[in-house]
Amino acid sequence: MKKITIAIDGFSSCGKSTMAKALAKKLGYVYIDTGAMYRAVTLFALRHQLFNVDGSVKEKELKALMPDIHIRFQLDPATGNPRTILNDECVEKEIRGMEVSQHVSPIAAIPFVREALVAQQQTMGKEKGIVMDGRDIGTTVFPDAELKIFVTASAQVRAQRRYDELKAKGMPADFDDILKNVQERDYIDTHREVSPLKKADDAVELDNGNMTIAEQNQWLYEQYLAHLPA
Repeated sequence: MKKITIAIDGFSSCGKSTMAKALAKKLGYVYIDTGAMYRAVTLFALRHQLFNVDGSVKEKELKALMPDIHIRFQLDPATGNPRTILNDECVEKEIRGMEVSQHVSPIAAIPFVREALVAQQQTMGKEKGIVMDGRDIGTTVFPDAELKIFVTASAQVRAQRRYDELKAKGMPADFDDILKNVQERDYIDTHREVSPLKKADDAVELDNGNMTIAEQNQWLYEQYLAHLPA
């Protein structure tokens, strides 16, 4: 069966990664978490003190260090899920914390960061048979993807999901802080100059606010079947 490229875009904490991983596993496709790539750059910037006191990025210093940032994905044999590797270190847990969440949007809005990571993503996707999720996959990274999904849900629903996820991992979480973070990220993601978050003209919209994961996975699989080349 001919392999296709599947692009899943949408707002933060919509469960894009969860659905993309499940679909990739079901299809035997490669899953690429672009959000994790921006989070890895953010972690690198935090570790190298590349943020000013006001939260802005020391762009000149980061640009000089971009050639030293190497991100890849490695399959975790225990879970079957991909792990994010930053310069040969597994940072899957580190990139999911609140500190990275609070700093990732300014990093993702920097043109030279997006340019570097988009080039990496396009190289990863040349062979097709991939599921990639992020903010601009269907509009910028793979505008010719055979299947594009745009995921949305209310900010309250997404904040609750993020809260539940952090509590389940035993990590500190405050609902109001998380809701504020979700709303701020929505604004930054939709208003940035380079590749703002928006639905591609040919994307299929999914509001998963009231769906179970099983219902969502079934809906996605049906979309995949409907978009296979004849």
